Amino acid sequence: MASNLKCQICGKPATVHFTQIVNNKVHKIDLCEACAQAKGVTDPSGFSLADLLVKAALNTEPVATSGMRCEKCGFTQADFKKYGRFGCPSCYDAFKEMIDPMLEGMHKGVRHVGKVPHQAISRQSLHARLNKLETDLTEAIKSERYEDAARFRDEIAQVRSAVGDLPQR
Repeated sequence: MASNLKCQICGKPATVHFTQIVNNKVHKIDLCEACAQAKGVTDPSGFSLADLLVKAALNTEPVATSGMRCEKCGFTQADFKKYGRFGCPSCYDAFKEMIDPMLEGMHKGVRHVGKVPHQAISRQSLHARLNKLETDLTEAIKSERYEDAARFRDEIAQVRSAVGDLPQR
């Protein structure tokens, strides 16, 4: 797991991993040895994750971020540094230039796509297959292609038995 994590400042492989819990919220940061020493985070007791995240963003993003402010709630970069979180959902758009480089270093991308259980994917593909077969069956009957219709009927029966609990049409 740790082998594919990148330093959130320079992008090299991370070997130092910090987890900080503030107000029951977990915050994590990954650094290479050099950046950890350069930032003085070898002693976790004096370590502020929000401060380091802001520094990481400033070091990786050439755009000046100090004047950023959320138009909706008025939250500033200094507020983020102080509290370690944003003030409202609009902050994510307002501070996009600052947080995207951090997210790129922490995750596979900057957009959460979630997960779908494997059974749900299988079930969805079976439903799609069943719908296609039923459409094909209707078309075959309309055009009097009875051999094709019989084949579609048999395939529909197989798919329904695979799904098990689908209602009969």
